[in-house]
Amino acid sequence: MAHPAPPHVQSAQAQVAAALQQVEGKPVDLLTVPWSQVETSIPKLLGGAFQPNEPNHQGLALGLAGAFAERLAKEHNAFWFPNRDSPEGASLGFPEMPIVLSPFSEVMNSLVQGKLARLDEVAADIRRTLGEARFGAAGNKSKLGPAEYQRMVDPGFMQFLVVDPAKAQKTLETKPDVLARDIRDALGRATQLPSEVRQQFEGQVVAVLQQMDATKTLADQVEVAPRIAELMIHLFATQGNTGAAQNEFWGQLILPLLFIGAPQSFPPVDDEELEAFAQGATAMELFVDVVPHAVQAPEDGLLGAFDRSEVGLVHPSFERAGMQRFLKLNTARIKPLLERFDANQMVDAVRRFTKYMEEKAGKGAPPNPQNEEMLKAATVLLTDLKRAVTEVKGELCLRQITEADAMSEQVVGAVRQALNAPRIILA
Repeated sequence: MAHPAPPHVQSAQAQVAAALQQVEGKPVDLLTVPWSQVETSIPKLLGGAFQPNEPNHQGLALGLAGAFAERLAKEHNAFWFPNRDSPEGASLGFPEMPIVLSPFSEVMNSLVQGKLARLDEVAADIRRTLGEARFGAAGNKSKLGPAEYQRMVDPGFMQFLVVDPAKAQKTLETKPDVLARDIRDALGRATQLPSEVRQQFEGQVVAVLQQMDATKTLADQVEVAPRIAELMIHLFATQGNTGAAQNEFWGQLILPLLFIGAPQSFPPVDDEELEAFAQGATAMELFVDVVPHAVQAPEDGLLGAFDRSEVGLVHPSFERAGMQRFLKLNTARIKPLLERFDANQMVDAVRRFTKYMEEKAGKGAPPNPQNEEMLKAATVLLTDLKRAVTEVKGELCLRQITEADAMSEQVVGAVRQALNAPRIILA
């Protein structure tokens, strides 16, 4: 495969192949042997029936998933791409049209049903769908790659929102067709958006709402389209928000800066840290690694800033949504830190730390434009978060989104503004 399976999937696949060879007394080629024949070996491997909650049985499923993915790669040039929503931490994509597949989930479903040959049916469905796409394609349609899939699917970005709980409750208790009508009306008033952007938003959002059951509230069918339900809360109930940034940027740099504060002195540094500085590591990354927190952060929690007891659901209906991307947060721990936060003092501390490292290294810091960009972004995002927590009324929530979602936030903001704007009624 041009984009191979994650290492843990490769390892599981090799272990399953070795185990099959041991129980059958001969090599078993997982890429060619019929799935029905593989299934006859499973009781020998497991010593009984498949148990989906048993870790060793899940390891078997993961190994078979790697083989299933490799078969699809051979036939359709399928590839792995990072996807935090997937049990494997990655999903399978196809270059000719957007199909997102979790091989592990398909194998698990097949094993639970006691019908591993079901994977042939899944493969046949994909073959038919891709065939129809080739037949209906006009011109030379550009191919999709892992980067495109990751932007569309992987929730690698985060933003903080301040949500009005009453408005969120009202939104979730509204029926989808009513929400669809309100959004379509708002799009008509959002004249600052190009017409093609409005049409795209209507096709991606309004069309999904119209496909939902109009006799039930949104809360009653959150599991049907959880991402749409999250977006509805954002559109109708958000009172303020931060910009979006990558998960790692929030968790490994921005929020640690908040807990570190603006120290007047710095701890000793060792040779390894000086070598990293000399090799061009950004001063901000070293600052976070070297300087201790002024206020203790949770050892095991969300983003290293919120204890598990401080994280909950924005609404009980989201318990049925599977992977949780929209969370309500208790701000008791971070609010005092944000009240004291001063962007200028933080920037000054990082600059003083840079000079401190230069003195210890005996030479100036290597040119690194990325350091300034990261410091500026951290300043903006922490200032956003301070304003959201200390000035805006509502509940602080965390929303995990894809890169494509993050890039469309300006459009969402324009629609939200149109929804909240007063309407002129002509008599």
